[in-house]
Amino acid sequence: MNVLLIGGSGSLVNNMIIKLNKEGHRVYLLTGSRYSKEPYQKVFERYNFTYDCSSLNEIFESINPDTTIYVGAYDTNFRWKDEEAEAVKYASCLMNILMGYAMRNRGRFIYLSSDAVYGEHHPEDIREDEPVSPVGFRGMALAQAEEMCDSYRRTRGLDVVTLRLDHLYSIPKVRKDVTEICTRMCLESLEKKTITIEENHVLSPLYEADAIEFIYRVVACKEHNHALYNISASKGVTQRQLAEVVQTAMGDSAEIIPEGSAAERRIVLSHVLFDSEFGNPFFCNIKDIVEKIAAQMKKYSYVFLTGEDAKPPLWRRILKKSGWFLQALIPFAENMIAFVPFFMLNNRAVGSHYFANLDFYLLYVLLFAIVYGQQQATFSAVLAVAGYCFRQMYNRSSFEVMLDANTYVWIAQLFILGLAVGYMRDQIKKLQDENEEEKEFLAQQLDDIQDINSSNVRVKDALETQIINQNDSVGKIYRITSALDQYNPEEILFYAAEMLGTLVKSKDVAIYTVSNRAYARLFSSTSKKARGLGNSIQYTQMGEMYETLSQRKVFINRKMDERYPLMANAIFDDNGEMQMILMIWGIPWESMTLGQANQLVVISALIQNAVLRANRYLSVLENQRYVEDTQTLETEAFTSLLNAYLKAQSRGLTECTVLRVEADPAAYKETGKLLMTKLRQTDYIGTLKDGCLYALLSNTSHEDAQYVIKRFAEIGHDSYIVEDDVA
Repeated sequence: MNVLLIGGSGSLVNNMIIKLNKEGHRVYLLTGSRYSKEPYQKVFERYNFTYDCSSLNEIFESINPDTTIYVGAYDTNFRWKDEEAEAVKYASCLMNILMGYAMRNRGRFIYLSSDAVYGEHHPEDIREDEPVSPVGFRGMALAQAEEMCDSYRRTRGLDVVTLRLDHLYSIPKVRKDVTEICTRMCLESLEKKTITIEENHVLSPLYEADAIEFIYRVVACKEHNHALYNISASKGVTQRQLAEVVQTAMGDSAEIIPEGSAAERRIVLSHVLFDSEFGNPFFCNIKDIVEKIAAQMKKYSYVFLTGEDAKPPLWRRILKKSGWFLQALIPFAENMIAFVPFFMLNNRAVGSHYFANLDFYLLYVLLFAIVYGQQQATFSAVLAVAGYCFRQMYNRSSFEVMLDANTYVWIAQLFILGLAVGYMRDQIKKLQDENEEEKEFLAQQLDDIQDINSSNVRVKDALETQIINQNDSVGKIYRITSALDQYNPEEILFYAAEMLGTLVKSKDVAIYTVSNRAYARLFSSTSKKARGLGNSIQYTQMGEMYETLSQRKVFINRKMDERYPLMANAIFDDNGEMQMILMIWGIPWESMTLGQANQLVVISALIQNAVLRANRYLSVLENQRYVEDTQTLETEAFTSLLNAYLKAQSRGLTECTVLRVEADPAAYKETGKLLMTKLRQTDYIGTLKDGCLYALLSNTSHEDAQYVIKRFAEIGHDSYIVEDDVA
C-alpha cells in the first residue's frame, strides 16, 4: 500500500513512519517546508514542499496514494504563537491538501484532530455526535477543519475519516516538544519547583504509541461505518492526580499550586464507537510513561532548561570553533608571508637604475585586493606602509618621515587604489554568488519537477506507444485470442500457450492443467525453460505463488525466486475450482507491472472463454467420441486428437509418445478399461483406421514411455512405440 504522510518533523510523524514501514507499506512524506532540515525517519520518497505550493496536485498524481494521513492538529509546522494568523494559514493549507486529494479521488484520507474542539464542561464522556464548543482561535480552526473534511466527504463522495485524539502526550526530546499538560508539569517541576493546576479539571491523557496503533487500525481496515471517531483512553484523571504522579516521578518536593477557577471542568472523549468497530484497545499505564518523561528530563536537564541542544565534549567544541578561526586566519598568514619577498624586492629596487620607479608595495596591495577583496587590501596596505616607513628610517629619523608630505601622498595613493580595486572585486564576487544561488535555486526547482513528473512521463510514453502501435490494446488482444476459435477443440490449449507468449512478448510460456486438488500436469509449453518445473507439479506446496493464485490474483515474482515463474495466473471454473495455471518466464523486470498483470487477467479470461466453448462442444459430442461405457476414443475422435498432439509437437509446444498395444480386436472394450487403470488422466486410448489399439501419452518422452510399456506387460499386453506418422 502506498501511504502519503503529511506533517512537520516530530515524534508523532516519525513513529508513524516506523509503524507503517514495519507493516510493509511504502511511505511517502510531504514535510510542508521548502527547505526542511529537521530529522525524519527513512521513507521511500520525501517531498520538501509547502502546503500552498502549486505542485501539490502533481505530488498526489505522482504518488497515487492508497491512504493519505494528515497529522493536522499535531503538525509542527504550525506553532500557534499568533493563533489568529495561524488559524487563517492552517485553514488555507488544509484546503489545498484536500483539493490535491480530491483531484485524484482515490484512497482514504485520514485527518487528525484533537480534544481542543471542546472547551466547555461535559459531565459525561463526549460522544462523536456532540456539537463542538471550541475556545480560542486554535480550537475554532480545528473545528472548522473537521467541518471542511466532512463537507468534502459529503459533497464529493470521498472516503474521508476524522480521528479526534484526546490529550495526546509523548516523551519529549527537546524543550520545543513540551506542548501538552504532562510534559509541561514535568518541565515546570524541573524549572520552578512548582506545579500549577486547575482544580476539578478532569481529562484523559492518551499516550502517543497507543494512538498510533489505533490510527493504523483505520489505515488497514477495508471498510468503516463512520466518518468521525474519538480515540481516547476514556479514563478520566484530575489535574491534581496527574500532578501528584509527576511530583512522585520527578522525585522532588515541587509544590502543587491551584490557580484559575475552581469550577468543575470535565473534557473526556468517549472511545465506545471506535471500540465497538475496531476492537478492544490496550493502553499504556500513565504512571509508567510519566516516569519515563521525568527520567528523560532529569537526564538532559540542560537541554530542557535552556532550550539548547546538549553540549558536546570540551575538546569537540574547541575543535569546532577553532576550525573556522584557523580558516579565517589563512588569508592573513598568506598576506604576511607574501609581504616578506615584496619587502626585500622593494629594498633592492631603491637606488636601482632600472627599478627605481617601480613600486613593489603598490603591486603587492593590488595583488591581494584582486584575490581577496577590501579586507585583505586594507591589511596589506597597512603592512606596506609599515615596510615603507621602516625603509625610510634607514636614512632619516621617524620625525622627518612623518613631516614629509610625499609620505602621505604615497599612503593615500596606496589605500585609494587598494580599496577601490578590493571594492570592485567584492561587488563582482557578490554578483557571482547571487547568480550561483539563483542558478542553484532554479536547478533545484527543475530537479523537483523532474522527480514529481518522472512516473507521469513513463505512463504517458506507455500510453503513447499503446495508441500508436496498438500492440497492447484490448482490441489487439481480442483479435489475437479470437484466432483460437479457428483451431479444433483439441488444439486450443496448445496454441493458447503460443498466443500468450506473443502477447506478453515472452518465449517461455507454460500451461498446466489441474488434475486434482493438489497436482497439475504440464499441457503445453513453448521452450525448454518453460518446462523447467517438470511435467507434474504439486502446486499447493508452492508457497507464496499458490497463496496469491488461490486469492484469484496475478502472481508477480518480485523477489526473483528461481523456484517460481516471473508471472503466473490461474483460471477457475464456475464452482471456484482451479482449472489451469498460466506461467510466464523470460520477461524484463520493467514489464512486471500492474498494467502487465491486468493484461494477463484479460488474456486469461479470453483463453478461458475459448476453452469453455471447446469443452461444451466436446461434451455434446461425447457419445459419438467414446466407445459406449468406456474411455476408449472412437477412430475419428482419436485420429483428430492424435493429429493435434503431433502437430503441436512439431512446433515445440508439447511432447508425446504413441504406443501400439497388442490386443484382441474383439476384446478392445475390456482391454481399454484395463489399460486406462495404468494411465494418467491426461493420457488417451483409442483406435485408428488400421483397426489397432493405440495409447497416446501426453508430455512423455520415449524414455519415460518405457515405464508405461512395462505396466502394460504386467497385465498381459505387449506394446511398442510407433512413428509419429502413424496417424
